[in-house]
Amino acid sequence: MSSPSPPSPAAPASASEKDARPAARPRLRRSVPDEAGVIGVLVLLVVGVGLLRPGFLDSGNLLTTAHNSVYVGLMACGMVFALAMREVDLSVGGMYAMGVVVGALLIREGMNPWLAAVAVMALSAGFGAMNGAITTYLRLPSFIVTLATLMLLRGIGLAVAGGKQIAELPQEHAFFRVLGGGELLGVPNAVWVFLVAVVALTVLFTRTRFGARVRAIGSNPEAAEFGGLPIARTRITALALSGLMAGLAAVLSLAFFIAGDPTIGQGYELTAIAAAIIGGTPLGGGTGSVPGAAAGTLILGVVTAALVFFEVPINWTTFATGGVILVAVGAAPLLRRVRDLRSAGRNP
Repeated sequence: MSSPSPPSPAAPASASEKDARPAARPRLRRSVPDEAGVIGVLVLLVVGVGLLRPGFLDSGNLLTTAHNSVYVGLMACGMVFALAMREVDLSVGGMYAMGVVVGALLIREGMNPWLAAVAVMALSAGFGAMNGAITTYLRLPSFIVTLATLMLLRGIGLAVAGGKQIAELPQEHAFFRVLGGGELLGVPNAVWVFLVAVVALTVLFTRTRFGARVRAIGSNPEAAEFGGLPIARTRITALALSGLMAGLAAVLSLAFFIAGDPTIGQGYELTAIAAAIIGGTPLGGGTGSVPGAAAGTLILGVVTAALVFFEVPINWTTFATGGVILVAVGAAPLLRRVRDLRSAGRNP
């Protein structure tokens, strides 16, 4: 009886057999959004204050805090487009104050409040476009141009209002009832407007050709110019959009306060810039985050509201807000550095 023959070595697989084998699936890595850090800080801040002062977590207080943050938040979201192009728009505070005064005057003189709101937003967008045109065609720094516009518009508002509040508006009109005091699902309508604006501007910044041009020009202006991108038109449009958001903030403010105060919004332009930077939009341009700017605004709003719960004298509010801005802005580069090092470690 013959012994079994040893097994023959397996023949190498042919090319067709190799192709037929299922390819190894690469491991999918979930990328963490850039806004996750600032949103996490916001959540931790709210929870931390709530643990020490449980009344802070009351839904009414949280909604009031969100409502108070809407006006600066709209400016901060518009500011993302300017900062992403390495521009700075200091005029939004002046546009906001002037818009409130002009809107109040138009309504008091008999114009339909809804038409007055459209006029205010169109006027603010026009001033923003003017900033962009002067910056572009006269080759002046946007910092200087918008600083001058800020002082100009605040002066116009004070002069037109005679240095006093413009009241005696028809507060029974639907404009004031809907935008000022109206609610949907228990949330103030102004907050809903803010959320819609955040979504729309996020799509505009991240999913459209205009947003891509803004980021490309801010990332490398020389390469963008060499590539034939419409730098002048994009800059003018970006600053017009920043002005439009300031005008929308003025409309919501007028509807809520039912008066035109020419001194309103002092320092809002700097707070808006700080909120955008806290949210991940660097002064160096090339990138930005609209949701991050909104979260940065809410962080500043939560700090302000928390100081009230901790019975901190109002004179210290500005000091505390400045400290938060300094810590947040200083921590942002460190967090990005840590994230880059971790990414480099995963991908040697």
